[in-house]
Amino acid sequence: QVQLVESGGGLVQAGGSLRLSCAASGRIFSISDMGWYRQAPGKQRELVATFTSGGATNYADSVKGRFTISTDNAKNTVYLQMNSLKPEDTATYYCNARPRYVWSGSYNYWGQGTQVTVSS
Repeated sequence: QVQLVESGGGLVQAGGSLRLSCAASGRIFSISDMGWYRQAPGKQRELVATFTSGGATNYADSVKGRFTISTDNAKNTVYLQMNSLKPEDTATYYCNARPRYVWSGSYNYWGQGTQVTVSS
């Protein structure tokens, strides 16, 4: 069974930093594009950042210049470094894995979510 296990959320003051981690099973990590999404109360889940084939990254405009997505292939882990946090970054953050290649199969895996709360 595929698992995406997130960690690193918490409470931080505005301007502070947090690093989220998402550990994935080895096979899925090697054939997937990994991403981070977030969902605030009463709002739809939204893209935060993705890490795709060849090391390409994509960020939501609201986090550009503040957040950085990266991977550690040896640990099958994707990270989200969040700096200069703002109260509007408060949300539950979810790790996501989607097929990278046509032959990867068809799936859309989510982690259990980790809460990030930024106080003003």
